[in-house]
Amino acid sequence: MAKSALETMTRTLAKELGPRGITVNAVMPGIVDTEMNASWLRSDETLRRAAAATSVLGCLIEARDAADVVAFLGSDSARTVTSQVLDASGGSTL
Repeated sequence: MAKSALETMTRTLAKELGPRGITVNAVMPGIVDTEMNASWLRSDETLRRAAAATSVLGCLIEARDAADVVAFLGSDSARTVTSQVLDASGGSTL
């Protein structure tokens, strides 16, 4: 439900704010290897491998991976990208 709500909110806000030249997008990074997740991701190699296996790329996402996607969306290169929900999880939702 949360994913669906995020997608709907992104589309709704993009439509509302587009006439003002404001783009609205969302980034869904999946499981990210951060300090918040360290207690389980870094303490048990079996759990870490299982988390990585949820990605079709077989990797865990690091904060910099998600940050790169956000930086792209904030750049001139993405000036016409709006109403998109970008999966930056390495394909864990496929």
